[in-house]
Formats: sequence, structure tokens, C-alpha cells
Amino acid sequence: MKEYGIGMMAKSLAGHDKGKVYMISAVDADAVYLVDGKYRTLDRPKRKKKIHVQIDYSITKWIQDLLSKEKRIQDSDVIRAIREYGEKTKTLR
Repeated sequence: MKEYGIGMMAKSLAGHDKGKVYMISAVDADAVYLVDGKYRTLDRPKRKKKIHVQIDYSITKWIQDLLSKEKRIQDSDVIRAIREYGEKTKTLR
């Protein structure tokens, strides 16, 4: 089983937010912490059990660069990454 990581995109499979796309901001043993940059900011991530999300294991190149340089990701970066992810998935359909 692949590991969950910061910067990966996750789609909610259960709850009132079913179908919404988030970015993973933190991981613990049985849950992930999700942010969308607007309602769920980096200061207030949503905790969700791993079984309730579908993970896309790829990370956007420029998010990887920010993480490798140990720079702080901002809410605007999360919004941009989610927007680009949505555009990418539309072209794959």
C-alpha cells in the first residue's frame, strides 16, 4: 500500500463534503488533515479518516519544489494547486 504524503490531492468519499477535492496538509496513523485554502485553511484543516478519501498519489511539480526547499505553503498555493488539479482531471475525461 502506498504512503500518504503532504501535497497529494484527496477527494472526499463520505460526509457532507462528498466529492470535494482537498490537499493533504498532514498525516497521522489513521487520518489525514485536509485543506482547500478557502474554507479549510492551513490553520484549520479538516480531519478525515483515510478510508473516507480517495488519494491521487501525484504531487504538482511546483508544490514538490516548495516542500523540498522547506518553504511554507500558503493558502493561495493550495487554491492554485486544487484549481490546476481540477483542470488536469477535466482534460483526462
